[in-house]
Amino acid sequence: MSIQKTLRSPLTGGEHFAIACACIAVLCWSTVATAFKIALTHLTHFEMLLVASATSLLIFALLLTLQKKWPLVASLTGRQWGYFALLGLLNPVAYYLVLFKAYDLLPAQVAQPINYAWPIVLLILLALFAHQPIPRRKYIGMFISLGGVALISLGTGRSAGLSIPLHGLLLAALSALLWASYWMVNNRFKNQADGSVSLFMSFLFGTLYLLTGAAVTGVHLHTLPGMLAGMYVGAFEMGIPFIFFGLAMRRTSNPALVNQLCYLSPFLSLFFIAIVLGERIVPTTYIGLALIVTGIVFNQYLVKEKKAA
Repeated sequence: MSIQKTLRSPLTGGEHFAIACACIAVLCWSTVATAFKIALTHLTHFEMLLVASATSLLIFALLLTLQKKWPLVASLTGRQWGYFALLGLLNPVAYYLVLFKAYDLLPAQVAQPINYAWPIVLLILLALFAHQPIPRRKYIGMFISLGGVALISLGTGRSAGLSIPLHGLLLAALSALLWASYWMVNNRFKNQADGSVSLFMSFLFGTLYLLTGAAVTGVHLHTLPGMLAGMYVGAFEMGIPFIFFGLAMRRTSNPALVNQLCYLSPFLSLFFIAIVLGERIVPTTYIGLALIVTGIVFNQYLVKEKKAA
């Protein structure tokens, strides 16, 4: 179904519910870049992830209880446990450790858009490892998005008079690579288990890895503002929005419409970054983010529509 037809189609009660769920997820994700920076003023990136991951684990455990799906966890095979052990190492551990460190080093208006370019990285990974060649027209979208990344990386710091460390930019780019890798692995084995069970198991292993690291290195979770900020990140970045987005995708008959709402998130995020954190959002950030989103939308919708015509 084309984007135009989707927008013209009357919405059923189920569609209204799906859109409402998607909007809740988008609003949650729009606030978390700001929450990252607030939490990092009180905690290290490792401590923040430990609190956030444990919070998400509790949310997913509550979800399994409400859905009465604990028997599905008990019926998992040894091979499935091994799969989730790998998945938990990618997300939440590796991905969020790198992402949070990038936010620790960079202004939020720089780290967030660069991480958002992960669909472009995914195209490259699928071509390299899944032998899915990139259609020629998709190179246009890739170059548009990469141009936006370059503009933010090179121009935002100068425009705002900010210090932008190179290793911070590399970590933000690495976070995009790690999330694309997680998406590719998770999508390949998405039928391994129920969605709620998958979320719980991934964060179970992730939290166990983090607790082991905390026992070795030591943590100092002694500030209430830091704990609350870390819990907010766990609830509104890793937990609640994934539940509501999953509900939206299951209840909608137009997944494209739900997915399109997600593109509002990075722009709304800039509003919270400016109002709450007081960062002056410079023109290169707006332009660069618009280029990133334009390239992704071009590849995800316009190229496919032309092929289907």
